[in-house]
Amino acid sequence: MPIVASLRRAWPDAHITWVLQPGPAALMTGRPDIDRLLLFHRRLGARAYSRFRREVARETFDLVICLQPNFKGGMVTRLLRAPERLGHDRARARDLSWLATNRRIPPAPVAHIQDELFEFLDHLGVPRRLEWRFHFTGEERRISARWREGFAGPVLAIVPRSSNPRRNWTLEGTARVIDVAAGDLGLQPVLLGGDSEEELRAAHRLEALCGVPPRVALGGTLRELAGRLSASDLVLAPDTGPLHMAVALGTPTIGLYGYTDPERSGPYGRFTDLTVDRFRGPAGSDGERRPSRATRPGRMRRIRAEEVVVKLERAIRSYLNT
Repeated sequence: MPIVASLRRAWPDAHITWVLQPGPAALMTGRPDIDRLLLFHRRLGARAYSRFRREVARETFDLVICLQPNFKGGMVTRLLRAPERLGHDRARARDLSWLATNRRIPPAPVAHIQDELFEFLDHLGVPRRLEWRFHFTGEERRISARWREGFAGPVLAIVPRSSNPRRNWTLEGTARVIDVAAGDLGLQPVLLGGDSEEELRAAHRLEALCGVPPRVALGGTLRELAGRLSASDLVLAPDTGPLHMAVALGTPTIGLYGYTDPERSGPYGRFTDLTVDRFRGPAGSDGERRPSRATRPGRMRRIRAEEVVVKLERAIRSYLNT
């Protein structure tokens, strides 16, 4: 989103097409800085590429920017006809995706994902603009407001599950935090996310573990989820899509990290003081605090409910009581 906002500000007359999967594309509907959303249907598997190739066969672009250094990003980039296809440097382009590009940003150390994306702007001579903006309709805002009116106190939205189980915190720890949030901190916990079998099982388990079961508001469209995240007062989530949506929406977010590095994929530019970091060991034991692409299975279990509560208390003091 900041890349698109920056390009539009620098190139007001450009015709900007954004290639997205259907879910994220729905979130970007209504953006005035995009001329066209072009869909890539990843769920079709191998057929997604042949379908996409047919759809763009007659089109030509002046520049293609490949922001995803992986096989999918490389294949989509290669199918788009353009004299210039800009991508990551060879060292950072995974799955041989560098072969799809003929122009590359300079090599650089591993950094936060947002900083690496900003390198594309630097290479193009475009000023960086850190701007996240969702464009909700008036009716969508009214629906979110009515949802929020169903709570008597500050709303703590909890995303208990990620699509990658290794990113998830324990349900027992989550239940302890819910009980403290509802009993001692005066918050009203509500479960948000999708309605997959795993998420529904997690919700049922949390209802059984908690002294006062949280409300459950799973399911709905991504735009409905975004509206609820925006209407909440605080968000608690592992490294997953809704966490980054909440940060972009400006809702104070406690991020739970152990499997992935928050220096690489944590909140960017805001709410970093609320992150629980168990990716690293005690101070200094894991070397310098340089961002890492590594993953560390099992470290989510190192997160203690007490340290999450401390972050909740900080969020209340710093963001709600101001």
